[in-house]
Amino acid sequence: MTRTALYPGTFDPLTNGHIDIIGRAVKLVDHLVIGVAINEAKHPLFSLDERVDMVREEVAPFADGAQIEVRPFDGLLMHFAEEIGAQSIVRGLRAVSDFEYEFQMVAMNQQLNDDIETVFLMADPRHQAIASRLVKEIAKLGGNISAFVTPNIERRLKERLA
Repeated sequence: MTRTALYPGTFDPLTNGHIDIIGRAVKLVDHLVIGVAINEAKHPLFSLDERVDMVREEVAPFADGAQIEVRPFDGLLMHFAEEIGAQSIVRGLRAVSDFEYEFQMVAMNQQLNDDIETVFLMADPRHQAIASRLVKEIAKLGGNISAFVTPNIERRLKERLA
């Protein structure tokens, strides 16, 4: 049986924290689907297609020995997880505030489908403060974001904000 996990997010933009979670998640499963959420409520800086492309570019090095798929999705997370045959959902935790939100989400998701487990990976201490929202804010104000994103993502952010 192939162990499939879903790592969902908006990834606007993908950060080094996200990449850390992806690199660790592929060690636990045979097939990792990175679900890029449309989530217009967050008013993303990058289009869905741009975010999917950025994630695909950045996860290519991890594909050695693991099957990684990047797919856009809209709608209910559990419906998408069922559609792709996921046995688990991977979530990264940075702080207590993340836990409180994720705890509520797990409770709701279990009501929808208790066959799909949620697995939490703690953020590496080097990445605990990184949030896409903060990276965008720092970039908009002309700050140095090189410690938070890859050079490719940094270039794309600078181009978008120019």
